Amino acid sequence: MSDDKTGPILGVSDLTIDFEVDKTWRTAVRNVSFDLARGEILAIVGESGSGKSTTAMAVPGLLADNARVSGSITLNGRELTGLKERELNSVRGKDIAVIFQEPMTALNPVYTIGWQITEAIRAHSELSKAQAKDRVIELLRLVEMPEPEKRVKYYPHQLSGGQRQRAMIAQALASEPSVLIADEPTTALDVTVQAEILQLMRDLRGRVNAAILLITHDMGVVADMADRILVMRGGDIVEQGTSGDIFHRPDHAYTRELLASVPHLGSRTGQAGTDDTPDVRYALELVDAVIEYPGARRSGGFRAVDGVSLTIEPGEVVGLVGESGSGKSTIGKAAVGLLKLHSGSLSIAGTDITSMSTRDLRPVRSKVGIVFQDPGSSLNPRWPIGQSIGEPMLLHTEMDRGQRNTKIEELLDQVHLSRDMRNRYPHQLSGGQRQRVGIARALALEPTLLVADEPTSALDVSVQAKVLELFQELQREYGFACLFISHDLAVVEVLARRIAVMSAGKLVEFDRTDTILRSPADPYTKRLLAAVPVPDPEQQAVRRRERAELMAAERNAGSTAT
Repeated sequence: MSDDKTGPILGVSDLTIDFEVDKTWRTAVRNVSFDLARGEILAIVGESGSGKSTTAMAVPGLLADNARVSGSITLNGRELTGLKERELNSVRGKDIAVIFQEPMTALNPVYTIGWQITEAIRAHSELSKAQAKDRVIELLRLVEMPEPEKRVKYYPHQLSGGQRQRAMIAQALASEPSVLIADEPTTALDVTVQAEILQLMRDLRGRVNAAILLITHDMGVVADMADRILVMRGGDIVEQGTSGDIFHRPDHAYTRELLASVPHLGSRTGQAGTDDTPDVRYALELVDAVIEYPGARRSGGFRAVDGVSLTIEPGEVVGLVGESGSGKSTIGKAAVGLLKLHSGSLSIAGTDITSMSTRDLRPVRSKVGIVFQDPGSSLNPRWPIGQSIGEPMLLHTEMDRGQRNTKIEELLDQVHLSRDMRNRYPHQLSGGQRQRVGIARALALEPTLLVADEPTSALDVSVQAKVLELFQELQREYGFACLFISHDLAVVEVLARRIAVMSAGKLVEFDRTDTILRSPADPYTKRLLAAVPVPDPEQQAVRRRERAELMAAERNAGSTAT
């Protein structure tokens, strides 16, 4: 393949993609055109169904068999549209590589990461096994995998989320591709790990000079990474331009709507709540709580929560933040009676539930609602949504069928869903609609306390904004207290009066939202805040430099101490 270093490395012209569904062709992407230069990062943004991932997957020919592609896709001047599968296989991995959203589904669980990266290398080279093994170590070192000589023998499940993503990036770089397609590469990662992966991708762009096509709905990530941006809606490009133009001078109404939906860390500081403290009992009170998971056989248990004390006042929203493994979801499970405390105490609305039996817990649980991260997996797929919403009333109240039906319709009204939807099944609803159903079900018993565990992390930014607005409206109407668990500090800032910060099972900081965001006391909180990308390219560049300085100062302090 010729390599024209002066023109665009990737050219897409009048790309149209149709899918055959029930013997009818439906258009998913219409007349999309763009170029991508070597060393450039181009972000394609938009909601689910906008066509951004479909456009990206058309480049290496990874669309489903029922797809029909027209238009032109050229790589270094070579036409890819219409190539046979054997010809495309010579391009995939070698010239174009893909970094997928979820490495656990992209990596084979029964092979070590070293074996998988070796196979990727040998598929497009003449290297011997020994040479390929050396190359694997070199690649793992390039992506800053800790202890690469040791990790090369690990299976995917033995690595953390960030390490799995690094392994997949190493595999993508195995044959030094000209184009990297990164499809939501940080969506499943904690904010601090996300910051590390984004920094790695920026560094790699300079080191391997590959062009990067970035697919994401996270405008903070776009501001952090992209040189140019394409905005898609309903299969069309509605706007494209430089990162500065799109963020500061958007032309299209949809682009302005998309940007307005993005929570911006620091934009609401000082607006969340007052110092007025009701003279009533706490909705939730944890005192020196310790929660342990039992170990296998004779091994000791794992202490997931270690000596945590926190309170939530009636009608108050408290944000619980931290990385994966920090213990925040464990506290959420304990709050709804799904986990027992090893020591300490837990009270709900003034009732100590620490030592309660499952039978005695039942009336207390009626005071607690829970909204899950993934409504699709928390709703029974065989039940219409009306039945799912009505189930708590059937289990915990004496309402007759007519009363339950009336309440179900009222709840659908309150979460802004049509009453006609009560007979639909979860798979017939969008992600945002399913989450509204989850909220309606959680409010069916008018709880004193609501536990919301990452309720918006799986949603597009514009859908997320609507769900957060709905949440605020319902919280004002019902007056429930809420433990809002999230790794997205910008979302927590929108809702919470106080923020509790967890790290490695311990509560490292608990204070008013504006205090946490303006004057964090703990070094971990400072790192967590510094890792949050904001939807402003200039401001994000400043934050990136400040984070690098903070990390360097901590490393220097650590080396001095030793």
